[in-house]
Formats: sequence, C-alpha cells, structure tokens
Amino acid sequence: MIKKYTLVVAFFALVLGSCSLEDDEPNFNFKALRIESAELPESFNLNETYQIKVTYLLPDGCTQYEGFDVTREDTTVRNVVAIGVAMTDLVSCTQAVIQEEASFNFIVKYDQPYTFRFYQGENSDGEPEFLEVEVPVN
Repeated sequence: MIKKYTLVVAFFALVLGSCSLEDDEPNFNFKALRIESAELPESFNLNETYQIKVTYLLPDGCTQYEGFDVTREDTTVRNVVAIGVAMTDLVSCTQAVIQEEASFNFIVKYDQPYTFRFYQGENSDGEPEFLEVEVPVN
C-alpha cells in the first residue's frame, strides 16, 4: 500500500512540478482581416437564405482565417468583419499577403433594404473604413 501511495504522490509531484506559471501568456491573438470584396445578389426575397461570399487578405504566414463576426448595427444594417488568428509564438513567418475566400449564410427577415458594411481596415486617422453594399428586398 505504501508503494502505491508513493507512486501516486510521485506522479502528481512530477505533473505539477513540470508546469510553469510563466507560460500562461496566450500564444495567439485575434485580428480583423481586410475584406477586399463581397458577392451579394442584386436583391433578396423575404425569408430566404443566401450565401454571401467574401474575399479577404491574410497579412502574413502566421495568421489564419477563423470566421466572420456579423453584428447588427440597426434593423437592416450589418457590419461584417473577417476574423483571423495570429500565432505569436512562431519563430518565423512568411510576409506574403494571401488572398482567400470564405462565405456565410444570411437569412432575410425584414422587408426593408439591407446594408452590409464590410470592414476594410483603418484610414490614416485610425478610423475604420467599410465597403458598403445595399441589397433591396422583393
């Protein structure tokens, strides 16, 4: 019984002793990606679902696409941001900017025109800039 207890205590001491509290720093951060263009239909039909295709830029080899953040600013105004994850613990990254495409589904719930505001980065004053597209609803 004492040998079994000693082994269990030794195992936990090894596991707990091998953890470093200094490694609690995250090894990634989220960043907004620049949206270059978006493909939307000329008009929507009420209560239908549409696939919206977006072209965005990955700024370097350490950043990967994670998804979209689509927020409602008003009843029919949507802000769309492509989200990337930048790994901070990689030793070297390519500096090549890569253009990629992804899409999201959108359900038309209102009979008013929709305005989509696609994030395109910040201007020289640090203010966000958007590509705005209005789509009427039949």
